[in-house]
Amino acid sequence: MNASKVLAAAALSLLAAAGAHAETYEGVLTVNSGVSRAEVAPQAVAAARAGNEYGDGATAQAFTSTADRATIQAEAVAKAHDPLASLDRRAFYRDEVPQAYKKPSVSFTRQAGL
Repeated sequence: MNASKVLAAAALSLLAAAGAHAETYEGVLTVNSGVSRAEVAPQAVAAARAGNEYGDGATAQAFTSTADRATIQAEAVAKAHDPLASLDRRAFYRDEVPQAYKKPSVSFTRQAGL
C-alpha cells in the first residue's frame, strides 16, 4: 500500500513539473517602420484600386474578334436547332453512335397539318 502511494505521488509530481513548462505569451511583435501612416495611405489606396496582380486574368490579352456578329448568331441558332448536335459517342455502346442517329430518315421538324 505504501508503494502504490509513493508511485502515485511520483506520477503527480511529474505531471505538475510537465505542466510548469508551458509556453508563455510574449505579446504582439513590435514593428519598427521608418514610414509614417500618412505616407503609406496613398500607396494602400493605389494597391487596392490596382486589383489582384497575381489573379488569372491579370495577364490576359485583350481579344478583338474579326467575325461578323450576324454570322455567329446564325451558326448558334443552327446548332441549337440541330437534334443530332448533342449526341455524344461516349453515351453509346462501344463508343459508337448508331447509324440510325447519324443520318435520320425521319424529319424532326413539325409541319402544320392542313
